[in-house]
Amino acid sequence: MRYPKGNIFGTHRVLEPRGVLPQPALVVDNDMSVLYDNEILVDVEILNVDSASFTQLEHAAEGDADRIAALILAIVAERGKLQNPVTGSGGMFIGTVAKIGPALQDKIALRPGDRVASLVSLSLTPLNLERITEVRVDNDQVHVQGQAILFESGIYAKLPSDLPGPLALAVLDVAGAPAQVARLVKPGDTVVIVGAGGKSGVLCAYEAHKRAGVTGTVIGIDSTERGLAKLRSLDLCDHTAALSATDAVACHEAVAELTGGRLADLVVNCVNVPNTEMASILMCRQGGTVYFFGMATSFTKAALGAEGVGRDITMLIGNGYAKDHAEIALNLLRESPPIRALYEETYC
Repeated sequence: MRYPKGNIFGTHRVLEPRGVLPQPALVVDNDMSVLYDNEILVDVEILNVDSASFTQLEHAAEGDADRIAALILAIVAERGKLQNPVTGSGGMFIGTVAKIGPALQDKIALRPGDRVASLVSLSLTPLNLERITEVRVDNDQVHVQGQAILFESGIYAKLPSDLPGPLALAVLDVAGAPAQVARLVKPGDTVVIVGAGGKSGVLCAYEAHKRAGVTGTVIGIDSTERGLAKLRSLDLCDHTAALSATDAVACHEAVAELTGGRLADLVVNCVNVPNTEMASILMCRQGGTVYFFGMATSFTKAALGAEGVGRDITMLIGNGYAKDHAEIALNLLRESPPIRALYEETYC
């Protein structure tokens, strides 16, 4: 078999427009009959669709699983990858390594038959779907038959033997969030987690609680009673509040009251709906930090909004990758049996 030479970043798969990287590309080549010398071919089993993307698809399909499946198949057929045209985001997958290009075989500790989770977005991953066998509306996971390509620069994790595949995938999908929170939170900090009852929010609340310590304060905000009940059962937050993150003034007033007017040192935005930038900004003290992990965040709204209310704060855009983020997230499940039990109930 002939293996054409590939670019380390996967630009050889970009069809439109030429000259860009696979993530911003409109169309990539998802022909799996050709394997480049520095690619990994994976038989895909489950897609964990990004929360913002799945929420948009679910709304567009009015909650119907068959229509969600049809929308996903249409996106992949058009783009060669699963990149939601509305949100721009994708998700991750788990699968089994089928082939490894010869240029990589001696460079990586991976062999055909290994089960892996991708740690790069489906918005840049060449994907070819034969069929969708199940759409799990309750947890944003889609069971499929298909194949995907991992590029030489892509990152992945071997699936651990002590955690079920769907559980590991769900946590690895948001692994960047708790790893970044672990870096950002200092002892004694006041931390607000927006969307704290969601998948990434719970993990961030755990890390914030651990890092802020007994002198710190963690405030969990969620719009649903179900999310708040989850937080209370885990005992991760000093305070919880039922608030819509789209209501900036209400969020500001609630956090101001809880903190005696000081506001938060760090605000972590984990929500999957638009128009939550100003609530996050207004809950943060002057000189504090807002970490926008949610993919529904608008850079324009955040930058101009902070300027408009005179907030001198540091704003960080959520990077899905952080050094050792996979190990941090998986070890979190091992450290916290209650969180593992909660996630197993949802994802397994």
